Parts: sequence; C-alpha cells; structure tokens
Amino acid sequence: MSNKINPALNYEKTMRSAGYVPRKQATQKTYDAIGFMSGLEVHQQLLTKQKLFCRCPAGIFQKPEEYHAELIRHMRPTLSELGEYDGTALMEFKTRKNIVYHINSRTACTYEVDDTPPFPLNREALDIAIRIALLSKLNIVGEVHITRKQYLDGSIPTGFQRTAIIGVEGEIPLKNKKVRLIQLSLEEDSCREVSDIGHQRVYRTDRLGMPLIETVTYPDMKNPDEVMEACNYIRFLNRSTGLVRTGIGAGREDVNVSCRGGTRVEIKGVSRTKLIPELTHNECFRQWALLKIRDRLKDQVKQQKEWKIKPEPLKSIAGKLESQRFKELSNNGHKVMAVNLPGFGGVFSHFTQPGKCFANEIADRLKVIACLERPNMTCSEDLDPMLADNDWDQVRSLLNASPDDAQIIFWGPEDDIKTALETIEERCIMAFSGVPNETRKSLADGTTIFERVLPGADRMYPDTDSKPIPLEDSHIKKLGQDLPSDVIERYHQLKTWGVPEDSYHYLFTHNLYPVIEKIIAGLDQDPKKIGKLFGHFLKYIAGHYKRSPDFSYERIYDLYKYVVANKLDAEIVKIMLPVVYQYPKMDFDSVLVNLDFKRFSKDEIVSNIPFLKDKYKSIKTSKLPEAEKHWAMGQLRKMAVGNIPLKELMGII
Repeated sequence: MSNKINPALNYEKTMRSAGYVPRKQATQKTYDAIGFMSGLEVHQQLLTKQKLFCRCPAGIFQKPEEYHAELIRHMRPTLSELGEYDGTALMEFKTRKNIVYHINSRTACTYEVDDTPPFPLNREALDIAIRIALLSKLNIVGEVHITRKQYLDGSIPTGFQRTAIIGVEGEIPLKNKKVRLIQLSLEEDSCREVSDIGHQRVYRTDRLGMPLIETVTYPDMKNPDEVMEACNYIRFLNRSTGLVRTGIGAGREDVNVSCRGGTRVEIKGVSRTKLIPELTHNECFRQWALLKIRDRLKDQVKQQKEWKIKPEPLKSIAGKLESQRFKELSNNGHKVMAVNLPGFGGVFSHFTQPGKCFANEIADRLKVIACLERPNMTCSEDLDPMLADNDWDQVRSLLNASPDDAQIIFWGPEDDIKTALETIEERCIMAFSGVPNETRKSLADGTTIFERVLPGADRMYPDTDSKPIPLEDSHIKKLGQDLPSDVIERYHQLKTWGVPEDSYHYLFTHNLYPVIEKIIAGLDQDPKKIGKLFGHFLKYIAGHYKRSPDFSYERIYDLYKYVVANKLDAEIVKIMLPVVYQYPKMDFDSVLVNLDFKRFSKDEIVSNIPFLKDKYKSIKTSKLPEAEKHWAMGQLRKMAVGNIPLKELMGII
C-alpha cells in the first residue's frame, strides 16, 4: 500500500497554484490579486530615568549570570469582566510551563515580582508619550485610564501588562499616501526571554517595567514596501524627539497581515524593519496557500463535521520497521504515536512558505503547545523523508488507512501525548476553515513560526490598583510647544539641500537632522556637503572606529564652530572627525597637533607648484594629460587640507 503523493513534486505544484513569486519579482498587481493588507504596532522604549510603575532605574541591563534570586511561577487564566476566558490564556495554561525569573536587585523590586501594588504612573514617561502623540496628530484623551492586558506566557510576572491609551485617531504622511493611526498607548515593557525548553521558560527581569509606547495603525498598507516605509516613519518620528531609547531591543514592531479571505495574523517582535517586506510578503502568501488547502479539503473530505484523527501507539510494529529511530526513542522514555488523518493526502506537502509546507504548521504547534522539542514528528509526505516507503506501508496497515489519507508519527513524554493529540486534531480541523487567528514569530529568513493563539478583547480589564489621571488642556498645550518639525518636512528639506537620498535612512535613524540644520543655519556651511558628511562619511567612521561613550553628535557642531572661528577650511573636519569620534574630550588644538597639522598660507602652498611641475617631467608616471595635475594635487594635499579649499587649489594647478 504505497502513497501516490510525491512530496517534492506536490510542493512545487502547489506553490505554483498558489501563485507564489519571490518578493523581488512581485508587483502591485501581485498583491492586489491576493488582497494584501497590513497594519503595524510599533513599540518604542522611552528615555526615562525610572520605570513606569516603580522607582527602579530604567535602562540598566544584567548579564545572564548576574542575578541574585530565582522565582518560579505557574500562570493561570482569569475571567474577563464578561465572565469569559481569553483563548490565548487558555492555550498558555495548557502548556503547563514552569516560569522562572532571574532577578537582579539593582534592576527590579517587589513591584516587578507582584508583591506590592504599583506606584503612581511615571509622569516623565506620560509627558513624553503625550508629546509624541501630538507629533503623530493624535487626539489626546481627557483622562488616562490604566487597564490590564492579560499575558500568560510568563513575560510579565503579574500575568498582565498595565497599559493606558494616550491619543486616538491620528495620521502619518508617506511619500505617496497617508496612513491612519488608531491610537498611541503607554505601557510597561516585558521581561527578556533567556530560554524556552520543554516545560520550562526562563526570563530576565531587567527590562521589565520600562516605559514603552505603542503606536497602532489601521491596515492601510497595500504592499510590503509601504509597511516598511510606515514603520520607518513612525520610528523616525519617535527618534526626532530625542526622548526615546535607541539600540538593540529598544524598538520592536508587531506586523498584522491578511489576504483576501484570510484573517488578521500578527507577526510578533520584529526587531529590524528591513525584515518587514519579506515577512509580510511570505505571510500573505502563506494565508493564500492555506485557503487553497481549505478548498482542497472540501473536495477530499465530505463529512467534515464528523472528521476525527485516528491515533495508535507505534510500539506494536516498531520492531518490524527498517528505521531504528523509534526503537531508540522508546528506549529513551518517549512514547511514539502514529496518527491517521482521513482525506489529508496531498495536504502535508502542500506549500505554505518558502521551504515549508503544512507539516510545519503541525510541528510548530507541537513545540509550543505540547512542549515537544523539535524534531518532534515525521509524516508520510516529508520533503526530507525519515522513513522508507516500506515502513510507511506498515504504518498505514496499523492505522487501516485509505489511499487518500495522510499519516503522522510523533513522539514525546507520556504526560504530553494527550495534549499533542488534541493539538494535531485542533489544527487539522482549523484547516477546513482556512486561516486560523494566531500570533507568529519572525525568523531571519523571512518566514514565520507559530507562537500563540491571537488574543481577543477578553484579555482587557480595568486596573483596580490605579486611579484615572485627568489631563488639563493647559498642560497638553504646554507639552505641544517646541515640538520637532515633521519627518516629512525634514525629508523635503534634505531634498531641497541636495543631500543624497541614500543617506536619509541613516540621518533619520540617528536623528542627525537637528545638528545638521544647526550647522547650516548657525555657521553658514554648504548644506549638501554637510548632509554628505553626516550621511556618508560619519556612517563610514561608525563602521570603522570604536565610538567613545562620551561622544555626542553635538560635538560635530562644536568642531565646525572651531573650524570657522579659526578660519580653517572645512575640509579639515574630515581629518579631525575620526579622532574626535574616539576621543571627544580632547580639545581641538590637541587634535590638530595629534594629526601633525601645520598652518600654511595660500602663497606658501602655491609656491611649490613650479618645483613639482619640473619634478614630474623627470618621473612622468603616465601619458594621460590629466596625470600631472592629479600627481601635484596629491603632493600638496596634506599642506592644503584645512588651509585652502581643495577645489580652489586644483584650479590653480
């Protein structure tokens, strides 16, 4: 009894039927055809001295071994105000996880571990959130109400995150459209995950409780590049205030994606915006492929309401199999189960993402919900087969399978088998409906894996420990003064100045526009040259030299001010800047001494030209007519830099 399905050929065939193309080959027509739709939730840590609901310092981090205490928790779901349980909470409860927290007394207190009520909300964080909300053209609420958002994955020891809406209904301008904003919220950050193996998940609590804002957009983006552009705009807007943290982990994005006929799927914790286009492209096609699987199952399975899996322990035939793998697993304390899936022939090798098929949808959930570490299963349509065809014939006989069925073999501890069987059946039943609501984790290759069931409204309820905070109009008006200019205005100004567009991302990422503007306006410098120095040369320096912790971009303004005051040519900045970048406390006179710079008048430099011309005649290095002046320029460059504009010297030569 052999399976008619060739997994590799079926994968290629179903990828074509889903219309999948690599992102670089996709056009707007491609995305219109599958109904691409996406929205964003952009998280950004705020630059405050203390955490949001306690007085612990914010921004101090511990190394893996730097902890003074270990706390173990078991999370349990609670009823919402309407008397219902959130689906995510129930899923997490099913995992039976031991949640372990590594606590450092410098970065956490009794509030973080839920032994004391929250302190009053950090007003510094609230004011920053209001300023950013105003900059985002949001309507500020009249009263801040703190609510609890339930999280049972253990990332917050209380089991919920305290959050408050600050502004609603705003917008941001992109190059070719406007994107509407739903809201901006102020909330406490979660723990940092150390490991998640089997039934134990470990966290560090140093990041826990740090003030964080979340900017949420409507699903107005119609292609992956628009999603990245919107994300960058929000990030640049936040950074333009100078009031947010930067660096690894300080900003994270959750990306919501759907296709026509699909549903909202949230890609969680995307840390690098350049990953967004590939992730959203692949997720939209994953949903489109799941709809194709749904249509296939409608044809192959007639009695969907009565559909059930048929499991059997593999022990009775393990000795007859050519593969010794399952005998070894049994000897190591694992129970091995074979499962028949009626009518699922051709589904498990059906394309879902590049390099992945429907079988991965099952394996991912077994890892997360049943806590079975990968590899945790094999199937009759594996792209990389673990069993020979003869072995699968034995399995089909054990399960009394029909030719149109598919089979799974999975393994794990005895205590996890029941949950695993429920997980397999549940995900297969979901396939009859198409795309399940879920949160997925991003991978560096642009694909995603299952993380948890998508939370619903039942996870939110008021925080009884915190009273509402009224916001006075006069206070909001005061915070609205001296806001930075809009990012789109800065973009247009850079274009007007003639600054190369390939430098904009670096300039906005590091919020360099204010110091550029200050140098141009205050020291009468050439805008294009200043833009290129910051966008190209400074970026080069950052990639080749170690930055001093004491260096700030304002030091470059000081450098230009020194150059202007001492009537030096601005070209000397390029020579001095690498030294200043590494040793910002060194005075500029000492920097010039360190560089062996000497003052020369224009006449002293030019007087060398006749001698060099005669010398070139004797050493003539090239027959090209331009070679002589370039050689002479090279000889005089060190004397000239800082003393005379190089363009002027070239003209004289």
